[in-house]
Amino acid sequence: MTDYGEEQRNELEALESIYPDSFTVQLCCEDVKGMSEEGFESVINWKEVAELLPTLTGASASQGWSEAQAFLRGSAAIPGVLSENPPSFTITVTSEAGENDETVQTTLKFTYSEKYPDEAPLYEIFSQENLEDSDVSEILKLLALQAEENLGMVMIFTLVTAVQEKLNEIVDQIKTRREEEKKQKEKEAEEAEKQLFHGTPVTIENFLSWKAKFDAELLEIKKKRMKEEEQAGKNKLSGKQLFETDHNLDTSDIQFLEDAGNNVEVDESLFQEMDDLELEDDEDDPDYNPADPESDLTD
Repeated sequence: MTDYGEEQRNELEALESIYPDSFTVQLCCEDVKGMSEEGFESVINWKEVAELLPTLTGASASQGWSEAQAFLRGSAAIPGVLSENPPSFTITVTSEAGENDETVQTTLKFTYSEKYPDEAPLYEIFSQENLEDSDVSEILKLLALQAEENLGMVMIFTLVTAVQEKLNEIVDQIKTRREEEKKQKEKEAEEAEKQLFHGTPVTIENFLSWKAKFDAELLEIKKKRMKEEEQAGKNKLSGKQLFETDHNLDTSDIQFLEDAGNNVEVDESLFQEMDDLELEDDEDDPDYNPADPESDLTD
């Protein structure tokens, strides 16, 4: 006959050594009602309870069993204590650190059934951090599947390991999802930028339509410019009219040179009467040929 209690106690001892920082056993006050001090000491670490009582009740640990019973009767549970009546215990499971050291975490609560491990234990998500509702549902489905596959064998370690792997997958999925969101945003930004430089595709039809419109606009500009020039020409004064309307123009050039410091002095001695100049008459030269400019050159 299978001793279920023995198998459960052995597994609990193993779990406590495997998960020293995340394993917690709870004892309900109903489990110690009427229990003798000897029986209580056989299923708990009395030293731990004695150290815990002053913090929880304010009483001295030397008050012993009576104080412990009084406390437990008025308390829902005390951590770190194990009972013979199927115990409940929790194990906190944390994923490996993901991007930016982000982790996901869940605390699993197990309660042994009377015939565990031939029957599956009761389990629930006691608490969680950074998990979506869909993640919690998937973890519960995973626990149900693993429990069914491992009936007849102690399975808590197997269940916790499966959840640990699932949490690591969730962290990887979060990282992948964020990378995809980042790529999607970059793609959308790139598409938006392309739209700024994307014009209408050129075809023969739309080119001819554009050219006709462009030529019409250009012709209109030319007509406007010619009209402006014509109008400006009608209002333009002739040189004679300018001198008649503004007598300062008579001396404007001289005034300009004087203002610039360029006073021009003319040496009239440099000029001679044309009659005083000795000019040769080319027609008197017998070798002169009007058709040949070089014919008047002498050797």
